[in-house]
Amino acid sequence: MRREGSALQGVGVVTIKEIGDHFSSILVVVLVVLVVATAVVVVRGAVGEIKEITAEDPFLFLRLFTRSGGLLPLATLLSILVPLIAIGLGFDAVSGEHNRRTLSRILSQPIYRDALLFGKFLGGLFILSVSLTVLWLLVIGFGLFALGIPPNAEELARALVVLVVTIAYGGVWLALALLFSVVFRSAAAAALVSLGLWLFLTFLWPLFASQLTVAFGSGDDLLGVLELRQALARLSPSALFSEVVAVVLDPSVRSTQQSMLAAVGLVMLERGSIPDAPIPLLQSVLIVWPQIVALVASTIVLFVIGYVVFQRQEVRA
Repeated sequence: MRREGSALQGVGVVTIKEIGDHFSSILVVVLVVLVVATAVVVVRGAVGEIKEITAEDPFLFLRLFTRSGGLLPLATLLSILVPLIAIGLGFDAVSGEHNRRTLSRILSQPIYRDALLFGKFLGGLFILSVSLTVLWLLVIGFGLFALGIPPNAEELARALVVLVVTIAYGGVWLALALLFSVVFRSAAAAALVSLGLWLFLTFLWPLFASQLTVAFGSGDDLLGVLELRQALARLSPSALFSEVVAVVLDPSVRSTQQSMLAAVGLVMLERGSIPDAPIPLLQSVLIVWPQIVALVASTIVLFVIGYVVFQRQEVRA
């Protein structure tokens, strides 16, 4: 039996409903406070360190994202805060409907399961995008006020690329939380499993990757060992995000392996290149394009798995 109409009929209605629910919840109040506090603390700590840099630095504004002033840099904070926000937005998207026994009522309306799942994902992604955009604007605004100089077009473009990549990074964890919200009927179980997987991939997996590299790598081939370690670390979305941010926010970085080689006392030099000379934005994006594609592909794969599981589930009143 073929269903009538588009499978996405009602996506807009569900999305608007989800956005309204998020804005009326205490979660958004917490997000607003968190975003403003993060922007103020990070900019205040970074500006003191930036003022010690010579004014000849053509990318002074980008240092707001990478300097810390004794605190965690904004780029590092984003790699930690964004997954927590995304998981908070998605862990009870479907399991909450099961617990309230409202899922059967929703699906009894002219809304297909496709539209319901798409709408919940888009609603959470919209809230996440708004939060990150506000944080981005606050950092730029506070930096403009504190430094007293406007950012140039290159700096704004690089910061905008980081904003888009951060939203894509949050989409991975939102899709993961939505998947576990479909798999588990309990919202608490979905939240715990999502947070546990985030903790493992973000903090524990780099340690496991190092140990696996030592176990299976050849000590005679240093570059091969480093490449194996980097390949294993890239199984974590946090590692992919960190590589993108490191290259885009620092125009002098010419390879994702540059910081890893520097950690063991090696320097990567290309024939005919000038050390520490900035490279164009397009070249920086091309260097990390595989990582960006991997983040987007991970989001799609996780959402498709959740979609298939949701389509096969039995919904009872």
